[in-house]
Amino acid sequence: MKTFIALLRAVNVGGTRKGSTVQNWTTAAKVITLLGLSVAMIVLGHHGDPTSAASTSNPGDTTVRLGAAMIGVLWAYEGWQYATFSAGEAKDPQRTFPRAISVATFALIAIYVLANLGYFSALGAPAAGRSDHIAVDAVRVIAGSAAGAIVGALILVSIFSAANGLMLTAPRLYYAMARDGLFFKRLALVSPRFGTPAVAIAAIAVWSAMLALSGTFEQLLTYVVFTGWIFYGLGGLSVFVYRRTRPDTPRPFRVPGYPLTPALFVASAALLVFDTVRTQPLRAVIGLGVVLIGTPAFYCWRHIASRNATS
Repeated sequence: MKTFIALLRAVNVGGTRKGSTVQNWTTAAKVITLLGLSVAMIVLGHHGDPTSAASTSNPGDTTVRLGAAMIGVLWAYEGWQYATFSAGEAKDPQRTFPRAISVATFALIAIYVLANLGYFSALGAPAAGRSDHIAVDAVRVIAGSAAGAIVGALILVSIFSAANGLMLTAPRLYYAMARDGLFFKRLALVSPRFGTPAVAIAAIAVWSAMLALSGTFEQLLTYVVFTGWIFYGLGGLSVFVYRRTRPDTPRPFRVPGYPLTPALFVASAALLVFDTVRTQPLRAVIGLGVVLIGTPAFYCWRHIASRNATS
């Protein structure tokens, strides 16, 4: 794992274009492979109606199970917000980012729906509902004993692509905070040779290695999704606040369907957060505690930045 993270660090320190190229190739590889497998499973499966549902739990457990399942589902859609971290290096981000995020989100929905149709076509609804390794079990229908190797390779490429996407975008947030005096100053340093925030990239590589050693994937998954959706919901609320407090501010992009769209988004975020607290209270407390630990540090840095600006 440490070697894996070190490789990503080297690629992204070496230039934004290099990191972007790696991202483009790995994304294309996993999308093309997943689409090909999905179509093959739909065509060669024929194990029942892929749109039929299998009941694997009591009706009374549906709400609880749905909430728990949504953590994993929403993790699969994580990443749209990281793209905005690189807005400072993009041309005309007010125009390109809304379009890119919208197109990518709808494309992702289509890919996931197609993949699930493939799983259900290959296995049938009852077997799909019982499977703990649905991708391997479904691909085995069309690929036999090679299914494990095929799915394993796809997962590795997907993990590499996701990790590279984070290494490409997240350090820009550290860099921006440091530049505004809200984080360690060294994180705002830019490599004179490569033009990248090399120190910020190294910092997130070290932090990622520490997280990888700190707990299981499922634990980290819950922490990230739970705390992330608290701030996504607050971000949605800020749309209402800014519309009221800054009515004359120029808005290159306006939220379609306002106020219904952000209201539904905020309500969905709140439901996920409350359900996580109800079903996994210990992990929710730990995730929230990590965020609260950073609050005093933020206000301390902001006070120092404000004092330096007035001195």
